[in-house]
Amino acid sequence: MKPKVYRDPVVEAYLAGVDRTLLRENLKLTFEQRARKHFGVLQAVEELRRAGKKLRQARSA
Repeated sequence: MKPKVYRDPVVEAYLAGVDRTLLRENLKLTFEQRARKHFGVLQAVEELRRAGKKLRQARSA
């Protein structure tokens, strides 16, 4: 008989919103592929920040 496994309700609530297929697909990539993907996202975030800053400065001028 298997012992009953405790499942934390808070953890279970968060797990319901996790797309495991994306995690599996990411883990199929090499470290270098994941790093390049991450770097690309960081570049996009920085570009959005610059655009937002430029827009805010234009509005206040």
